[in-house]
Amino acid sequence: MDISAFNQLLRSRRSVWPNQFDQAKKVDDEIIREILTNATWAPNNGGEEPWHFTVFSGEGLKTLAVFQSELYKQVAGEKFKEATFLKLQQNPLKASHVIAIGMKRSENKNIKEVEDIEAVACAVQNIYLSLTAYGLGGYWGSGGVTYYEEAKSFFGLGEQDRLLGFFYIGHIAVPSTGGTRKPLEEKVTWISN
Repeated sequence: MDISAFNQLLRSRRSVWPNQFDQAKKVDDEIIREILTNATWAPNNGGEEPWHFTVFSGEGLKTLAVFQSELYKQVAGEKFKEATFLKLQQNPLKASHVIAIGMKRSENKNIKEVEDIEAVACAVQNIYLSLTAYGLGGYWGSGGVTYYEEAKSFFGLGEQDRLLGFFYIGHIAVPSTGGTRKPLEEKVTWISN
């Protein structure tokens, strides 16, 4: 493996939002399958593999858009915002695929819930890196109906499971700008003796 290419891959990862997608181009389902296979190779405690992905494409994107916008309208009450409703209704239709990111709670109760969540987050990072390698764009968002208990069953999740957001995928029409990071010295403490 070329380590400099690997380092470049990691440092090139960017979030690309639905407004930046080329809506006329669709990602081949086989590429999505490869990306999800890569996601499943994430580290996870006890080999429990707590992730659960629900993939929306084609007409399924409309199904997601209607479900989430209508659920938001029902649950939001006085916090309802028309702009949020429209975003939930329109953003899925801008993507080639949307993946609902679920966490199925491990059967092994010695594994803490946060460990299952961390494993799913690692799987999502594998999705990000795979997209970068394929030259595709995407982002993981946790807004909208993500934390509504009423949404869980639609995505095949039970009471103890969690919906952790949605990953939007598409071909890039407008690239994201270059990223920056603070100096390593501000984030790392070395203890050598």
